[in-house]
Amino acid sequence: MNHSVSVTAIEKYRPQLENLSRFIWQNPEGPFREYEASKATAALLQEAGFQVELGYAGLPTAIRATWGQGHPVIGFLGEYDALPGLSQKIQITQEPAVPGGFGQGCGHNLLGVAHVGAAIGLKAEMEAGHHQGTVVFYGCPAEEVLTGKGYMARGGAFKELDVAIAFHPANVNGLTLGHSLGLNSFKFNFRGRTAHAGGDPHNGRSALDAVELTNVGANYLREHVPTDVRIHYMITNGGMAPNIVPDYAQVWYYVRAPKREMVEEVYQRLIKVAQGAAMMTETSLEIDFLGGCYPTLTNKVLANVIHEAMKEAPKEEYTEEEVAFARALNEVTPKEAAAMRKQLHIPDGVEIFNEVLPIDTSNEFGSTDVGDVGHIVPTVYFYGASYNFAAPGHSWQITACSGSTIGEKGMLFGARAMALFGSKLLHNPELVAQAQAEFKQAMNGKTYKCPIPDDLPVPGTTK
Repeated sequence: MNHSVSVTAIEKYRPQLENLSRFIWQNPEGPFREYEASKATAALLQEAGFQVELGYAGLPTAIRATWGQGHPVIGFLGEYDALPGLSQKIQITQEPAVPGGFGQGCGHNLLGVAHVGAAIGLKAEMEAGHHQGTVVFYGCPAEEVLTGKGYMARGGAFKELDVAIAFHPANVNGLTLGHSLGLNSFKFNFRGRTAHAGGDPHNGRSALDAVELTNVGANYLREHVPTDVRIHYMITNGGMAPNIVPDYAQVWYYVRAPKREMVEEVYQRLIKVAQGAAMMTETSLEIDFLGGCYPTLTNKVLANVIHEAMKEAPKEEYTEEEVAFARALNEVTPKEAAAMRKQLHIPDGVEIFNEVLPIDTSNEFGSTDVGDVGHIVPTVYFYGASYNFAAPGHSWQITACSGSTIGEKGMLFGARAMALFGSKLLHNPELVAQAQAEFKQAMNGKTYKCPIPDDLPVPGTTK
């Protein structure tokens, strides 16, 4: 097995990969609006010899790019959307490039391009060794609102795969056999009757009161759900002025749980809370269901394969300038940095923790729509060190690193590891069979049911 072929191919494309990552970082786009990112990503894949479909599965910014034929069919799950309010210059103090603008505060510019690099690397090795198999790159929109892959799955994506892999930039190199949480996203809209809040409040029916009563009920509900359920909300519209009884108000909810069935159960209970609030305030209730995702479903066979590949994949040293940059960012959150050093035994002077950690077993309490893919085909999800180790999640510090050479080195490590992962499966097809057997056992006769209704249009489109 000659892993050097895939690594060499990734290095050959390094200028194009770095340029694509920088372009996406410099032009951040929100969920379902990744027009420039998807176009540029599709162009590079086409240049590299892939058959490319832009606008796949009914999503204008989704991509399906393929090369090869036959089995195994190995899927790479790229993303490229940005986060609102996290625009940031590449510097050690907080300063947005565009005030209030989008920014790559989750490193999806690195994420998407790492999967492009991995697909290119694996393709090169298959060509050199005359291996049968199919490489599939999926460009997946809107992970930040946790519905992109769900919409793609509804349109028929991922079923063709034998296995799938997803990389995410992080502050460490590692993966877990624990699960993330499934989720539903929805908005409660209340409509009442306006009136003068001082002169004739008795004639009004406050939609804001309905929102606030809903939130009170949701907070009481927390006592009566399992401890790993998460309920959080924000009031998106609470009226126009304090002297006007608001005739419209809206609250946006997320509910998360470790099982899809539990998400649905708590969601239905929250609907009853909102219905009760509407009755108490004599307002009407409308529900906007925005989408949902599954918890992740881990696969030990694939986890062991990618962990081995991470340990084998070449890593790059950091320059003095990169270390100094990371050190200054770690000093922004000194308590967190100290806690991380103690927890992971990070030596003094190390500011980017680039060791490969043992496979973890702890659960994660965030969510990702990679969970949807993991309930369709065997899937593995791992992390690669791409920013300073004390950076908070979804932060300006991550945006800064994602546009720097620190982030690019993490991106290329992820690409190499995924290409080696694919190579191992090509040379050991029994691993694919074992992963599929484990997946079948974990599903226990259940099948994936898309949480997004068939009649719910893709945001920005009509149905």
